[in-house]
Amino acid sequence: MELYEKIRKDQRQGLSIRELARKYRVHRRNVREALRSSVPPARTAPKRACPSLGPYKAWIDAVLETDMKVPRKQRHTAKRIYERLRDEQGAVVAESTVRAYVGRRRREVANTTKTVTIAQVHNPGEEGEVDFGECWVYLANVLVKLWMFVMRLSASGRAFHRLYVNQAQEAFLDGHVEAFDAFGGSVRRVRYDNLTPAVVKVLRGRSREENERFVALRSHYGFDSFFCIPGKEGAHEKGGVEGEIGRFRRAYLVPLPRGTALEELNEACRAGDTKDEARRIWPRARTVGEDFATEVPYLLPLPDEPFDPARYLPRLKADPKARVCVRQCFYSVPARLAGKSLSGRLGADFVEVYDSHLVVARHGRLRQRGDQSLVLDHYLEVLSYKPGALPGSACLAQARSSGAFGPAHEAYWAGARARLGDREGTRALCEVLMLHRRFPREAVLEGIASAVSGGATDPRAVEIEVRRAAEGAVAPLLEIGPSLAPRPAPALSGYDDLLDGSLEAEEAGEEVAI
Repeated sequence: MELYEKIRKDQRQGLSIRELARKYRVHRRNVREALRSSVPPARTAPKRACPSLGPYKAWIDAVLETDMKVPRKQRHTAKRIYERLRDEQGAVVAESTVRAYVGRRRREVANTTKTVTIAQVHNPGEEGEVDFGECWVYLANVLVKLWMFVMRLSASGRAFHRLYVNQAQEAFLDGHVEAFDAFGGSVRRVRYDNLTPAVVKVLRGRSREENERFVALRSHYGFDSFFCIPGKEGAHEKGGVEGEIGRFRRAYLVPLPRGTALEELNEACRAGDTKDEARRIWPRARTVGEDFATEVPYLLPLPDEPFDPARYLPRLKADPKARVCVRQCFYSVPARLAGKSLSGRLGADFVEVYDSHLVVARHGRLRQRGDQSLVLDHYLEVLSYKPGALPGSACLAQARSSGAFGPAHEAYWAGARARLGDREGTRALCEVLMLHRRFPREAVLEGIASAVSGGATDPRAVEIEVRRAAEGAVAPLLEIGPSLAPRPAPALSGYDDLLDGSLEAEEAGEEVAI
């Protein structure tokens, strides 16, 4: 550029083309180009002939075009194309030459008009997008993989996030219910992948055979569904939620969050959703919260009756260990129901078991196959006549780890075994534990502590203390004996009032009935 400028200046001083060429040691052709234009012409790479690969370029292009229609994991590599050229076509060409051409042509074949996306305009309340994304957390100090349900409103960018132990249909439906409740309404159309909880079978084009429970959810809230093209080719059709999963994961799940329960982690997700209302999506001028406030009036109102996302389980069989098996996990039921046919409900985070229409057990949903949730209370009748089975039982171990069987119970059990022996002491403990069925936990623990401090081991004495704690009695305690519970001192005020009234009546000359 500077050379052209100098040539043009000197030409204005009257120097000829020959003199300019001699002064700047360039060809006269370059001088003429500088005089024609102040900008040098762009350099063009010379076109070289390909005598070795040229006859086979059409064959390579055909192979690459065919590869676009076959599974990705079984497409030709550049090395495989070179081997076929050498063995099938008899080509004498370097592998590096084939690799360079294949790399260039593969990019050109992939970059067709089919991959161009079109910018969209989203009206308020018109559309949302749903997807699951995986994430890792420390749940009770154990590193586990959870699944994050995400629903994003396309117009405002407002999103809802909730963690589940799996991607089952119960979690899929529950996520919709929670999201619509959080938004205060539902959109008119939701975009999905071809998720198993929603799609039973992918048909031709956009047609799908849908799951009955998903159809019931869609009918309940009144929205329409839109299913993307199967595979990675359809990911761009719901790019908003695809990007939202990664953004939220990087913003609020790094470093790996820790929690003792799933609900604690979901509370952190709700806090993240609230914080995101102050976020701006480039190039919008307003925040997500401001756009969402504008979108809320356009959402469809929620139905008066809530939708139940739980799955009904019509046939559950209690095994000889008084457990029912749900999704390869075991949940205890009262021992009297062992061997009986029951029913239940499976939710995203709970399992309920029914005997007729009565709820007989409710558990938090387990995560891994083969896990079991055993409630100590379900086995107390059995342990009363099999007391030797209690110390090593799995239900006792779980009760201890959860805190249901605490220090007060341990202290009473130790005292009862020391006074009554292991067998009778354990039976007494079972009777005391049954008090939890009739009285509040705080009252039972207070009654047990009071009985232990008084040296009482009789379950009936413990019950007296529990009743007093439940009723809130504050009468003074009187020690009766080492094996009996403390009892309140008798109150004689009523007799004194009667006596005082009789004397007054006698002094007045009235008859007193005895």
